[in-house]
Amino acid sequence: MKYAASLVRSHVGGRIAELRAEALSRGIPVVDDETLNFLILMLSAARPARILEIGTAVGLSAAAMLSHCPQAHLTTIELEEELWREAKRNLGELGFSGRSTCHLGDAGEILPMMEGPFDFIFLDGPKAQYERYLPDLKRLLPSGGVLFADDVLLYGWVSGEKPTPPKRRSIVGKIRGYLAAVTADPELVTSVLDVGDGVALSVRIERNQT
Repeated sequence: MKYAASLVRSHVGGRIAELRAEALSRGIPVVDDETLNFLILMLSAARPARILEIGTAVGLSAAAMLSHCPQAHLTTIELEEELWREAKRNLGELGFSGRSTCHLGDAGEILPMMEGPFDFIFLDGPKAQYERYLPDLKRLLPSGGVLFADDVLLYGWVSGEKPTPPKRRSIVGKIRGYLAAVTADPELVTSVLDVGDGVALSVRIERNQT
């Protein structure tokens, strides 16, 4: 795997790389190398104490984030029980059980019950739900907090670089709705970057004082 050379040089990092390769061979979605490298770069700058992830899959992006942020605790949400169970096994094997909390369920139902703040939020769950999650993600994000949303260009369909297949027009419309919301929000500073399959990087600016 061509990612995070500093991670791979460690025993845990090497094991994460092995698990990523295995997951890819099974058709399990994992964050691509370019996006993971950029995610780790942003974590290096943000140095978060509390991380929230939406979309655990089998826990390998969570493990990479925890490997790079030894001071952090990570909370993650996964909808599919089989993936959730495997994520818990992987995080336990890699020594991260004590620094991670894994929720099973619909993020749209779990997020309203959560309390923040989370210094860094990695949004990589169901793409059609990003805009639905946004009010709670903002509520959980402190001033200066980072919201990192993955896959927002979706094979070039969202940007219009490539024509959208008819069956994908609904999800493309919803991702465009998310991008419109975060770029227009006066409490967020957002850049949409051509990294991996597209990243929307938002930073919460100082809340208005009353």
